[in-house]
Amino acid sequence: MFSKILIANRGEIAVRIMRTCRELGIATVAVYSEVDARALHVLSAHEAVALGPAEPQQSYLNVEKIIAAARQTNAQAIHPGYGFLSENARFARACRDHGIVFIGPPPEAIEQMGDKIKARRIMAASGVPVTPGATVDTTDEAAWAKAAEALGYPVLVKAAAGGGGKGMRVVQDAQALPAACRAAASEAQSAFGDPTIYLEKYLARARHVEIQILADGHGHAVHLLERECSIQRRHQKIIEETPSTALSEELRARMGAAAVAAAKASGYVNAGTVEFLLDPQGRFYFLEVNTRLQVEHPITEMITGLDLVRLQIEIAAGRPLALRQEEIFGRGHAIECRIYAEDPENGFFPSPGRIEFLKEPAGPGIRNDCGVYEGFEVPVEYDPILAKLVVHAQTRELAIRRMIRALQEYVILGLKTPVAFLIDVLSADFFQKGETYTNGLDVHFAQWKPAKGELETAVAAYLADTLLRGAPGPAAAGDAAIVEKSLWQTLGNWRL
Repeated sequence: MFSKILIANRGEIAVRIMRTCRELGIATVAVYSEVDARALHVLSAHEAVALGPAEPQQSYLNVEKIIAAARQTNAQAIHPGYGFLSENARFARACRDHGIVFIGPPPEAIEQMGDKIKARRIMAASGVPVTPGATVDTTDEAAWAKAAEALGYPVLVKAAAGGGGKGMRVVQDAQALPAACRAAASEAQSAFGDPTIYLEKYLARARHVEIQILADGHGHAVHLLERECSIQRRHQKIIEETPSTALSEELRARMGAAAVAAAKASGYVNAGTVEFLLDPQGRFYFLEVNTRLQVEHPITEMITGLDLVRLQIEIAAGRPLALRQEEIFGRGHAIECRIYAEDPENGFFPSPGRIEFLKEPAGPGIRNDCGVYEGFEVPVEYDPILAKLVVHAQTRELAIRRMIRALQEYVILGLKTPVAFLIDVLSADFFQKGETYTNGLDVHFAQWKPAKGELETAVAAYLADTLLRGAPGPAAAGDAAIVEKSLWQTLGNWRL
């Protein structure tokens, strides 16, 4: 087993990886940019190495600097987390060339499966159904137009590398295609260092269902059931759950077998996720492979009782998987909500700034993977995710109730978050019924506006005055009872 691991990432995922390392007795090394000098992942590590300016290409996307940091601190392995360099074959190869273990798949598998164009070709050749698409890996606008016409509008422009909704655009007609392709390529270059894009037929009423896989270096691979990721805004997942309400045991077994076959066909090692689109008739289509740990991995951990990061580390250390497929099953239901620094009343634009007050929810079946703290200045340069709130309960109905309660207890002051939006989605009739499709928010929440309840407004004003400025707030008529409550009582249910 390794004695020291460098985490080539930031925020909540870096903190989450460090927690497992501590349980395993492994020392951790953080890397950070100038604006992250006091970030939680830096404070949580045993050692920390500065990378340079905030711009990702000069810090978290700089392969040479991260390799140098690992060598400087004698780290034996690097965990890339998700995003940044996690699906970068050049980075994985550089680790190997310098005698550092990359905690993820080999660079050859990343090149095959991490590149969505190559992965589609491999799946199609292997007989796995793929969504109709065009692997046009070119910058020629005429070629884009020709491919889109052949598919028929609407089409989806996607980045060949990376994930997380970055470099993705829905295009309704030919006139909008060139600008969408250029914007997607630019976003992909900024997020992943690779501007390559491709086209795919857009399936409006479909579900996004993914299968978690694990494969060791000894030829053994298993799947850890599915995750339903259909609640998306701008192709970015915001609520995930497991199990999916759409899968029968028979369909779950078929999709799981297809995912394991995909892993074996590419010589895959370590953790990965095979993503599918599921149509209303129960037909599934290969979408892509994420050759890394997923943002939503905690819900799989909640229902299986497994620590995916620990398994990743053990596989990278050369240990065989001690799991057999028949031993893997889920208990209960888990839901994850992503908490971003973004303004839901202003097009969900990023809302960086100082966190003036933070109160995290607690109680049975609640997990909060958080990467910030009270007083931290959330930078504008990176993905604005603050935390992932996860709940587990015996049934889906109880899990939804628990998540709503936990969100009602979540207090973050000083910047905007989508907590109220998430509560409304979870409370909506279509979600309660399990009728979750990738276009669900466009259909049901296109005109969403937050409810401005008198109690919430009064409590927010009171908190702003008493906590942020240290003085009692002026009580409006009829608010005396609220102001007289203790701080503990007020914070407990401020959205009720």
